[in-house]
Amino acid sequence: MTNYFLAKTIILEDREVDTAYLAVTEGIIEGIVTEVPADATVIDYSNFIIAPGLVDTHIHGYQNYDVMDADPEGLQVIAQNLPSCGVTSWLPTTLTDSTANLNEACRVIADNHQSLTGSKVRGIFLEGPYFTEKYQGAQNPKYMSDPSTEQLDEWIELSDHLLNKIAIAPERDYALEFIEHANTKDVHVALAHSDATFEEANAAIEAGARIFIHLYNGMSGLHHRNPGMVGAALASQENIFTEIIADGHHVHPGAIQVVKNARGVEEMVLITDCMRAGGIGEGESRLGEFPVYVKDGQARMVKDDNLAGSILELIDGVQNIVKWEIASVYDAIRMASINPAKSVGIDDVCGKLAEGYDADFIVIDEEANLQATYIDGERVFSK
Repeated sequence: MTNYFLAKTIILEDREVDTAYLAVTEGIIEGIVTEVPADATVIDYSNFIIAPGLVDTHIHGYQNYDVMDADPEGLQVIAQNLPSCGVTSWLPTTLTDSTANLNEACRVIADNHQSLTGSKVRGIFLEGPYFTEKYQGAQNPKYMSDPSTEQLDEWIELSDHLLNKIAIAPERDYALEFIEHANTKDVHVALAHSDATFEEANAAIEAGARIFIHLYNGMSGLHHRNPGMVGAALASQENIFTEIIADGHHVHPGAIQVVKNARGVEEMVLITDCMRAGGIGEGESRLGEFPVYVKDGQARMVKDDNLAGSILELIDGVQNIVKWEIASVYDAIRMASINPAKSVGIDDVCGKLAEGYDADFIVIDEEANLQATYIDGERVFSK
């Protein structure tokens, strides 16, 4: 049986369609139509917008669980609750940690991701351990090292080839060889937690790195005589993706506007970098081995008061981009759906509303307030 979801506007990859129906049969999108049979089953969202489900390609945890717990129950809790954030696809994201712990995280995700209900696991993102101590942020420096292609190959095998993104500091020894090797394995290399010069960052881009994670944060900044990592991200002539944490704490809205002006809407990716304290309010928490406290919408390290990831929910990041008048709802949705999907090569299975795709979508109002989330055509969250 086909269900027809009527919306004031439907957001597609390349355009918006007004007063139309999203046709869904057995959890799969049949298409977008403007007329339906007289006896059709219609779900009326005629006062709202239907948009693709959001794709979070950088998220460590939620609801008091962390990916590094390597706990199937924790993965289920995260996946089950992400639809309340508008997220229908995600990449479980690790921290810089021991090889043994990273091995176990890869194995547990690979063994359990297909049995999870809720938001769908579309890959694994290893944030580290090949970083630089100067810009360690909330990452643990005692586990940092130079890149190893042999280690990467082991993680690919342990993850049953689910690993599709890894972040490194481009100034580390063997970084360029590592990037080239990762590309042959369909692993997308990102740059972060780095004191790289403009030239070193550009060399990494030339070698095949295509993502700057949480731009501005954890990297050498823009200076008129030393453009650094940020300068390389803004000035590159290559097709690259720039991640932004749009929570109002990590990056000033004006700095986000600079990224939009430099890279365009198509190359901006909204992520959360959310840690285990997301969704549970203020109080004490932890990130890896480090104690963290949450107050006033921020997660901070107890030891030095530095930001420790975020507690941002992705739909709130979309709302902030709209509220700050950086982009329209249409463009803000792109930044949190098709763009992140493209950045890690999963846009063939998620990130847009198109014939043959899973019917994973959200219902929002004109300010991007979430009304409902659907996965495989079934409502899994409603306001």
